[in-house]
Amino acid sequence: MPHVETRTELIVTAGESPKRLDHFLANRDPDFSRTILQRLILNGHITVQGQTVKPSHKIKPGDQIVLIVPRPEPLDMEPEPIPLEILYEDDSLLVLNKQANLVVHPAPGNWSGTLVNALLYHLKTETGSLSNIGGKERPGLVHRLDKNTTGVMVIAKHDQAHANLAAQFKRHSIARVYEALILGVPKRHEGTIDLAIGRDTIERKKFSARTTKPKASATVYRVTERFGTIASTVDLFPQTGRTHQLRVHLSSIDCPILGDPTYGGKRVSSLEDIPIPRVMLHAKVLGFVHPMTQEEMSFSAPMPADMEETIQQIRTHMDSKTKQKKEGEKP
Repeated sequence: MPHVETRTELIVTAGESPKRLDHFLANRDPDFSRTILQRLILNGHITVQGQTVKPSHKIKPGDQIVLIVPRPEPLDMEPEPIPLEILYEDDSLLVLNKQANLVVHPAPGNWSGTLVNALLYHLKTETGSLSNIGGKERPGLVHRLDKNTTGVMVIAKHDQAHANLAAQFKRHSIARVYEALILGVPKRHEGTIDLAIGRDTIERKKFSARTTKPKASATVYRVTERFGTIASTVDLFPQTGRTHQLRVHLSSIDCPILGDPTYGGKRVSSLEDIPIPRVMLHAKVLGFVHPMTQEEMSFSAPMPADMEETIQQIRTHMDSKTKQKKEGEKP
């Protein structure tokens, strides 16, 4: 059963060459990402020859490896009746359309009022549960969206589903499409932003190419609508899943997302006197293989009302400018 402790024993075969324990296990069972395996090793849930070891421990032929996936720990977080837009739900997962201004998981400054609190309330009502692989403070969370990013998210209800979905994210086999309202217009109608990023060496809360640990990252973009030269909408197809990747990449081509002062400064807080309510980024499509049934699934969420309204205000503004220009050109 997904919510009880499971125990697996492995014997390293004679044909195996010495390699790191976490690499060996990740290759043996692709349903577990290396990050999850490293956490289990460091917490003492994986042993070699009966001994706790480090993820970098070199295994050798004949070693007995015991892997224990513990039962989820009781959560201290309080369930809260926060409305959720559920797109799909079964015994293994839940897919939702996340609203704006909702922090995904508890953290300093946001110990309540989060998506996790809402999920705990919903699943308590539905007598369900959540996976615990991601840690006690992040039950069920296979991936994240920033506080003011809206759109489709998948939540794992048990560890087996979590491990499988995490492995799909790691292989970049998850289909993801975002849409954004950005400042200016990219020089090319479509293209790929290929820029390695990591935690900024000076501003530690930000990510950028100014980093000591760059990680390869790529984003394919396509312009979907232009508003003169002042703004445009784009579809974004992330090829990797780095933190703040889309925000950093668009800023790197001088087209930051409107409403994102972290990567666009003061100039993105308004456009031609039109106030921008939040970061104009929406996860509109998420596709994956169901971790239990192996069925291919795809979910989409329409652009939220505040983003639609902002775009309509910009359209109206541009139409007005065009009309004024034509009237000024009349003899």
